[in-house]
Amino acid sequence: MREFWVASGHHLTRRGDHGGLVATPELIMAYLARPELMPPNDACDAERNLHASLLADPLRPVSKADIAALADADARENWTFMMSFRDRLISAPSLEAVYVALARKGAGDMPPIFLSQLCHLILRNALEGCDDPYVLRAAELFYRSQQAAVHEGTLLLADAEVVEAQQHTEHDAHLSPLTAMLQPQAFGEMDVMDDENAWTYWSRSDAHAMVMNIGGNPKARAGLCRVIERWIGHLLGVAVTVETVASIEDRDWRWFIGLDSEATRIGNDLWNGAEPDGNVAERIVALMRLNIEDTRLVDERVGNKPVYLILGAGTDKVVRLKPQNLVAGLPLAAAANVA
Repeated sequence: MREFWVASGHHLTRRGDHGGLVATPELIMAYLARPELMPPNDACDAERNLHASLLADPLRPVSKADIAALADADARENWTFMMSFRDRLISAPSLEAVYVALARKGAGDMPPIFLSQLCHLILRNALEGCDDPYVLRAAELFYRSQQAAVHEGTLLLADAEVVEAQQHTEHDAHLSPLTAMLQPQAFGEMDVMDDENAWTYWSRSDAHAMVMNIGGNPKARAGLCRVIERWIGHLLGVAVTVETVASIEDRDWRWFIGLDSEATRIGNDLWNGAEPDGNVAERIVALMRLNIEDTRLVDERVGNKPVYLILGAGTDKVVRLKPQNLVAGLPLAAAANVA
């Protein structure tokens, strides 16, 4: 079986009998090694001792008094977030259960990076055994922001962090984002994924170095649909089918889910009958139609109508997909017995 997304840390978890991932001390230790939690040179003794004690026993209880003893206010905030997150992970039956609860009840002031990392781990579990590079590349949208650009009339998506890093190199200081996307990188060519090079994804899945041709390659769009199906099926136990559509032709459409903030704004305008502005089509990255296979699970307000999914790009041409919206926004009947 081919390996991918080693950086997700999935090897630091264990898969429970229920199929979900269970947190381990090794996973917590990986978080403790993050730069935000490594005591800086000027850290107080209390912070150094707290960090050292947790490295020795990642599951040891940490009291409010332990954190209050830290001299630096930023350190107290970081450790408060981390210990709350740790306790949530180790007390839950699975990481999936943690994510569903956060998606439905809100993450509050939890740093977004924690939610993204959870998504990365859970997706790696949900996609275990997947042998389609197009699906895996599309799945990166769930936990990595994407820079959008049109090249020769085709919409391309490249990893925003990789593009930004390249723009800051001396060699590419004066190149446009599109040119930067297609230039050689330090880790190799940033290719647009196609049938000839898709096999190379396996050797560089953690480099996020391949461009997704979402506008011109049907396999790329189908890959995004398959990821959404897997994500919902894995987290909620609900079987759905998803397909891309060119437009919403149904005059009696009942439900939509905006997969990002911009898409939610667009959807709300359309829902309320507002006249869309001239460039709304340019801001829509993907439009999809979702059907829940077991109609008994569907909210009566939706009935047998499909759910439309909208993915958009912000004014900065960055796509920031919020996979939690697929959990919180799915129109399930109140009596539906799902996770």
